[in-house]
Amino acid sequence: MTYAIAYIRDIGLDYFVIAESFETSIPWDRVIDMCRNVKERLARECQERGVQYAPLATCRVTQAYDAGACVYFYFAFSYRGLSNPVKVYEEIESAARDEVMANGGSLSHHHGIGKIRKKWLRQTVSDTGIGLLKSMKEYIDPQNIFGNNNLL
Repeated sequence: MTYAIAYIRDIGLDYFVIAESFETSIPWDRVIDMCRNVKERLARECQERGVQYAPLATCRVTQAYDAGACVYFYFAFSYRGLSNPVKVYEEIESAARDEVMANGGSLSHHHGIGKIRKKWLRQTVSDTGIGLLKSMKEYIDPQNIFGNNNLL
């Protein structure tokens, strides 16, 4: 599934389908509720934004740990008739990430935070942690060449 979404998704664009995957980590006692709630939120957000058909919204546990799991979500919808499908996708994915966070999921599992997810960073990292990240960035990359504005 990851291969299909990540590498064949471009073919979907020829057929008015936009698709992507995103991941999180979460404690075991929250996995089922989070999965259900995020999938329901994806469907609701699509409907509210004028997506004509029900989206593909599914997930799976990809890594298992004593304390929890990494969960991948796969999401696709037909953008036929939408004037700005990329904006609609970004709004829906952002709402899904809000739902992940509201259900106790992490900002990311192993793909990092970067530009797309940095707006949630202050919800998950304390002021001390932000200060530490800034200090490391300034020390290691004083010219701000690597990852320019990706995180901080």
